[in-house]
Amino acid sequence: MTSFLLYMALGSIAGLLAGLLGIGGGLIIVPVLTIMFTSFGLNEAYILHMALGTSLTSIIFTSISSMAAHHKREAVIWPTVFKITPGILAGTFSGAWLASMLSTNFLKIFFSVFLFYVATQMLLGIKPKPARTLPKAPGMFAAGSIIGIFSSLVGIGGGSLSVPFLIWCNTKMHKAIGTSAAIGFPIAIAGAAGYITTGLGIKGLPEYSLGFVNLTALLGIVIASMAFAPLGAKLAHSLPVDKLKKIFAGLLYILGARMMISLF
Repeated sequence: MTSFLLYMALGSIAGLLAGLLGIGGGLIIVPVLTIMFTSFGLNEAYILHMALGTSLTSIIFTSISSMAAHHKREAVIWPTVFKITPGILAGTFSGAWLASMLSTNFLKIFFSVFLFYVATQMLLGIKPKPARTLPKAPGMFAAGSIIGIFSSLVGIGGGSLSVPFLIWCNTKMHKAIGTSAAIGFPIAIAGAAGYITTGLGIKGLPEYSLGFVNLTALLGIVIASMAFAPLGAKLAHSLPVDKLKKIFAGLLYILGARMMISLF
């Protein structure tokens, strides 16, 4: 019962931050789940795999409400979503398969470096300059594959990668954010499928797990995050979001550093 309440607390924080700052909950869910799973004494060899798989599966549910909200505001460019989805599906599933063969320590290093990258981008307000138009089908497949692989390896919905890509391709900011929210759904579907199938049959995983997805953690996170995301979106209109982003960047640096230190 205590662990379930902790999962709900994590979900509420992730949902609040997602609504408030427009960031993916996976940036918080993965490192905090890693800490929780470690403290609960789960098999260390698969702790990060479980955190990544659970995070991506939770995004299936949260991305639906986000996608619907952006669609209502006509901020989703659906032709772009459909063009990039085949690459997203292939890349994300391949990324989960690749992750299953990588050690927890390697994944910790990879995730920590990604956290430092996102935190620096957020702290300095780095945005790509519009420099080109969207590529044709082969280029979109390649871009989707790269976004999918990285998203799968760090357990996120891809916004940290797809938004900059879309802006670079001359997509307006609000459309890039809305389209990225829709792209998060196929990332989550393929990522969940990948982490479930690659984790099936592995011994030493905790009870109530489906492959590399912990169902207890998933339920707690989804219930709370979906309840708190609208509150975060409401608060975004009354709180100093730019200042809060800098504070959040500092938190990401701390979480990344803690994950690095845990290697020693």
